[in-house]
Amino acid sequence: QVFPVKNICIENVQRQFTRKISGMSELDYWERLERLKLLSLQRRRERYSIIHIWKILNDKAPNSIGLEFYNSPRLGLRISIPKYNHLAQKTYSTAYDNSFGIRAARLWNILPKNVNCVTSLEPFKVALSGFMKQFPDRPPVPGYTPPNSNSLLDWCAVGGNGVCA
Repeated sequence: QVFPVKNICIENVQRQFTRKISGMSELDYWERLERLKLLSLQRRRERYSIIHIWKILNDKAPNSIGLEFYNSPRLGLRISIPKYNHLAQKTYSTAYDNSFGIRAARLWNILPKNVNCVTSLEPFKVALSGFMKQFPDRPPVPGYTPPNSNSLLDWCAVGGNGVCA
């Protein structure tokens, strides 16, 4: 997945701001995120998407996109991802892959059972944060070569530190 230029520009705002914090100017952006216990803006968006799926699952938000949940005895709660017609144009494929319903469902489906089966919001957020901390937060920024797009989906695709469902 290519990381869009607009996301890099938005990430640069946080990168430049954190550089101005006392004692942080000598650290690279990735180290500043870690030291300040901040998530990259990309990782925050992914966290928000997962939390919104939890709210849909638990009737705290409307399921206006028609997500279908099912229970897997081994993996916990999952979302059925609609099949895509692979004969369609590439632009439709990109729109499909980047739509909230598909991207958020894929993010939800990487959660282990001990996270996706939590039924109260605050404990869910704590469990989700613990899960997310197991992955490096290395957003693409000018001058650095990230190992991937930094999405949780990409980290899980390359092995996921053994924690992805």
